[in-house]
Amino acid sequence: MASGLKQDISIGQNLKALRKKAHLSQREASAQLEILGVSMTEDILAKIEQGRYSVRISALLAFKQIYKVSSFDAFFEGLEL
Repeated sequence: MASGLKQDISIGQNLKALRKKAHLSQREASAQLEILGVSMTEDILAKIEQGRYSVRISALLAFKQIYKVSSFDAFFEGLEL
């Protein structure tokens, strides 16, 4: 019986790079996520970027919007199995 999906490859560094490319601090990004209805503290965002916290699908959808990327491919760029 599985308790949930676990992150096995981190997209944290890509998310951090996209946030910086969008010229957003962690505080600004987490505030924009909250406006979109995605509960996200600066601490959780930092853990996601460090690969220490799994990313929810709702957060990915919101990241795509606030980081202004046209494709989800940007999240997975350079990652391999």
